[in-house]
Amino acid sequence: MVNDRPPGSRKKTLSKEHSEGMVFGMGYGAIAHDDARARRRQIDSPPSPWIRKPSWVARARDEEDLHQSASGGKQDKAATHGSLQRHLSLFDLVCVGVGATVGSGIFVLCGLIAHDYAGPATFVSWAIAGVAACFSGLCYAELAGKYPTAGSSYAYSYVSMGELPAVIAGACLTLEYVFSASAVARSWGDKIVEYIRISSVSWENQDFWNVVLELLDPGMGFNPMAFLVASASVLLLLEGVKESKAVTNIFTVIKMGLVLFMAFGSLYLLDASNLSPLVPPQFGVSGIFRGATSSFFGYIGFDEICCISGEAKNPSKNLPRAVIASLLIVTSVYMLAAVALTGMVPYEDISSTSGFPDGFRYRGWEVAAQISAWGELITLPLVVLVTIMAQPRLQYAMSIDGILPPVFAKVDATGNLWHGTLISGTIMIVIATFVPFVYLDDLISAGILVAFSMTDTSVILLRHHNPSDNPHLLEKLLGIFHTVSFVTSLALGYCIGSTVGTVIAVSSFVFLLVLAWTISSACPLQTSKHGSNSDLVGGETYFEAPLVPYLPLVGIFINWYLIAQLEWFGMLLLVAYIAIAIIYYFSYGLKHSVGNTIGWDHIEDYDFIPGEDARENQLLRSRVSLTQFSRKDTDETGERARTNSF
Repeated sequence: MVNDRPPGSRKKTLSKEHSEGMVFGMGYGAIAHDDARARRRQIDSPPSPWIRKPSWVARARDEEDLHQSASGGKQDKAATHGSLQRHLSLFDLVCVGVGATVGSGIFVLCGLIAHDYAGPATFVSWAIAGVAACFSGLCYAELAGKYPTAGSSYAYSYVSMGELPAVIAGACLTLEYVFSASAVARSWGDKIVEYIRISSVSWENQDFWNVVLELLDPGMGFNPMAFLVASASVLLLLEGVKESKAVTNIFTVIKMGLVLFMAFGSLYLLDASNLSPLVPPQFGVSGIFRGATSSFFGYIGFDEICCISGEAKNPSKNLPRAVIASLLIVTSVYMLAAVALTGMVPYEDISSTSGFPDGFRYRGWEVAAQISAWGELITLPLVVLVTIMAQPRLQYAMSIDGILPPVFAKVDATGNLWHGTLISGTIMIVIATFVPFVYLDDLISAGILVAFSMTDTSVILLRHHNPSDNPHLLEKLLGIFHTVSFVTSLALGYCIGSTVGTVIAVSSFVFLLVLAWTISSACPLQTSKHGSNSDLVGGETYFEAPLVPYLPLVGIFINWYLIAQLEWFGMLLLVAYIAIAIIYYFSYGLKHSVGNTIGWDHIEDYDFIPGEDARENQLLRSRVSLTQFSRKDTDETGERARTNSF
């Protein structure tokens, strides 16, 4: 953005109408919700769903960042009161990533893959899936460090693609946070009932336990235990993130202790003969890759670190470290557990639903079997807590941009998103209590993978630029790449056994390679003023994913391949769900968003940014001009970016 204001001139201050109309606890986004006649600036061009948020706005997260820049990094109550505060350390972030990721991968998928797909080579499946997860994980690590704001894929899509794609990304993330937390709570409730049903056979007072089972499993889709664990998670979050952080850290340590107990206990019982042959003939190499496809879903969850990045300390350094550390820890643990389980029990005898408990029981270690079974029941609620924790932060990001109503951006005096947590938590409780898990599984997986692909795409769009003679080439090539990737994945999944399917798959692969080469050669990397690893703000350096655009393109293809393996019903549900999100956007979001009402370029016209006590006309003075944030973004000049849309 060009600062053409004469030196020494004073920028405008917010009028009394602006300040008194601000929503409690909001920043610049609150302006978009004020009285239209009092606060709207005239914009020549009509509203557009493709308007992008300028990078300098995304980096200037909120009042807190502005004030810290102005005061040399010092915080005071006036600056942080009413906004999200940065209090999450690197350890906290890693606990969130590991706590949200390690779950079904250890307790369910490990046994399933060993028994049905890969046998002793299950650890190879986990390694392949871990590498595949890193393709998207490195993209998340880069963007989280450069744009340390709440919202994850939503925020990155807004900067790189536009407002409508950002809304779609936000809708997909809601599937991961609200719906996934509901599914885990539902699964936990089902496990409690199943455990009591199996174990109570040998217990006394059978009549009593029969009554208990009737209460816990009344039928008609109602799951009281899912209601209990979902409600407990929401109530804890309503107490504040700092309290939830302590519980998350404690339970993550307990969970990892349990996993290591199961792994090393199994290694103690390891019989080398169970690991031979490494690749059973009936499975072959194809079974290893099929196992990798299933195991990839055990890595979903690490991206939640990015959604709470608005509360991370030293975000440009800690966020990439936390994402990469989480993936390394999870991959190592999964591989260790796979070797231990397949070494303890012959793969033919491994349970597909309860690998470690049944494995210890197979070897006569009943106490270890009980610890493993109870450990899963005790630690699985952590996944519910950590998963739903991210949703209010996503809503906050969308609300300050004007896309969601202002109630979602209300921050109380302790820095807690109380209202947003209550609303999203209530929805999660209802879904967990009444909707069976089977209806959510594929819908959630497809939505998360779409969000992954959008983040991979964002890295390419922010690191490359269009040639001057073809201003939309990069977007067109990426659109074609997405389409061909999906078609190729369908051919691999449904037609690879036939001659026609093989020809389609091979031809598509060659075409994808040509597309990747074309993107790399025809759309060169940005120069230092656009997206390189230096001087984004204050001369600080940032982590960057290697091998761009090839690494994110491989990530995009893997994501579409995994989507193509899901049931058609789940994919159709996702299409219907995204259609509802688009209808909402055109009904409300387009009419209230900051970009389409005030315009992002108008934010810098104000020298005062509203703080918590705006209703009393007490304004937080920002002594630093927003113009100092990345003035080098030449294709984001602060004008309403309606061109170069994705």
